[in-house]
Amino acid sequence: MDRTTSAALALAVGAGLVLVGGTGTAQAADVNVAKNAGFENGLASWSCSAGSGAAVSSPVRTGAGALRATPAGLDNARCTQTVAVKPGSTYTLSAWVQGGYAYLGASGTGTTDVSTWTPDSTAWKQLTTTFTTGPATTSVQIYTHGWYGTAAYSVDDVSVFGPDGGGGTDPEPTVPATPAGLAAGTVTSSSVSLSWGAVSGATGYKVYRDGALATTVNGTSATVTGLAADTAYQFQVAATNAAGESVKSAAVAARTAKATDPGPGPAVPKHALTGYWQNFDNGAKVQKLRDVQAQYDIIAVSFADSTATPGQIVFNLDPALGYASVADFKADIAAKKAAGKSVIISVGGEKGNVTINSDASATAFANSAYALMQEYGFNGVDIDLEHGINSTYLTKALRQLSAKAGPSMVLTMAPQTIDMQNTGTEYFKTALAVKDILTVVNMQYYNSGSMLGCDGKVYSQGSVDFLTALACIQLQGGLDASQVGLGVPASTRGAGSGYVDPQIVKNALDCLARGTGCGSFKPAKTYPGIRGAMTWSTNWDATAGNAWSNAVGPHVHNLP
Repeated sequence: MDRTTSAALALAVGAGLVLVGGTGTAQAADVNVAKNAGFENGLASWSCSAGSGAAVSSPVRTGAGALRATPAGLDNARCTQTVAVKPGSTYTLSAWVQGGYAYLGASGTGTTDVSTWTPDSTAWKQLTTTFTTGPATTSVQIYTHGWYGTAAYSVDDVSVFGPDGGGGTDPEPTVPATPAGLAAGTVTSSSVSLSWGAVSGATGYKVYRDGALATTVNGTSATVTGLAADTAYQFQVAATNAAGESVKSAAVAARTAKATDPGPGPAVPKHALTGYWQNFDNGAKVQKLRDVQAQYDIIAVSFADSTATPGQIVFNLDPALGYASVADFKADIAAKKAAGKSVIISVGGEKGNVTINSDASATAFANSAYALMQEYGFNGVDIDLEHGINSTYLTKALRQLSAKAGPSMVLTMAPQTIDMQNTGTEYFKTALAVKDILTVVNMQYYNSGSMLGCDGKVYSQGSVDFLTALACIQLQGGLDASQVGLGVPASTRGAGSGYVDPQIVKNALDCLARGTGCGSFKPAKTYPGIRGAMTWSTNWDATAGNAWSNAVGPHVHNLP
């Protein structure tokens, strides 16, 4: 090959071209011939049947938009686009899908039409297939659709990759314009909500607080959390995409609300009944806090939500509960406290998780938990983390929170049975490390199957022996009797397994406190200071006519 040909090859490759044969003829490199492939410009270039599809800002895989289409009746929510193709060429068709049944295909190829599909997928999944165009084919229809009677599906990042058929591809993005209309909305003692106008071509937005990046979002609104009470802040927003970041918007000022002093709160009685109150509707009776049975001394509001900041928690009141306003909910907390009840915020649960595994996340937890105590009037926190904990950093977090909240803070825990089998577990180590500020450990004596008791024997859940022999581990392991409670479901629907009749709970309490009512296992000593019992949940209790609290509550309160 002479130097002239080599130079031509180098120029062609550098320009994104390839040489065909030895004649030096250049051919354009493959491109994505689909337009508005990421739905950043709404449904431009797309058509959906019977108005079944819409461009949405959530859920999205990348950028600020995605397609969301909903099958209904005999309509399978088909969305199509006609793309320009080159005859006699091969194309790779792909798209990312999520949600209900999703199909991806191409028709009018001039050869063999193709399609592929996937059943329901909670995570984004890529569908891929290939097709070859006929000798006279210059356009092909690509499509997506769901299936009759199934859930809505989402599509993002469509690609029809192959030779340019004359229609080109989406232009490279340019740096977006500066967002306009930035305004502050709802403020609390620890957060400010913001909104602004959409910017064409933007795939995301950066929100700045006093010049420092506070959060990044895909939509045109954000809530900045973790703020100090009664403090003025300046906020700006910038639009971003692959080309870069816009100039920041004009600043808008907002001041957080004054903190609500949670006050010292009522003292937890010597023998107490704890109930978890559901901030969601899962089929149990929906309650407002004011409706919670008066037998409950500690009410654990379930649950706080985590944020993108490790360790940080927030609380979002579920609209399903029917509260007219957040202020109405806060008034219910105040009324319960005035009636001598402790209302605390629970962290975790089966589906919730908060990661506290560093000094920064420990501080974030303490600061945000205390902010919730100030804002809502919570008396303390409940630790119900069921996805693993780090004792070192959780202890640091609880110590920091206690230093802020003072000695009247209520601190409860609800570990699973496996978490308290011996003093070497992370939960047990945490309980012992914060023993001087710990109110009660209400271990969950359910959903566990058989476990070892303090005598080394195996006991099956649902029996007096299971409750007493496992409580004995905590009592012999270093916790005070006043820090041990028995956690059980309020009804057969409250847990997958482990429900016990209230009489068994009463017998177990008597066995521990008085030495009576025991099964085959009898503790070596009595523990008259045993704190009491806990149930999941006040809602399931109410669903069953408050049968659990009516039976167990008076018995707890009459312990020696």
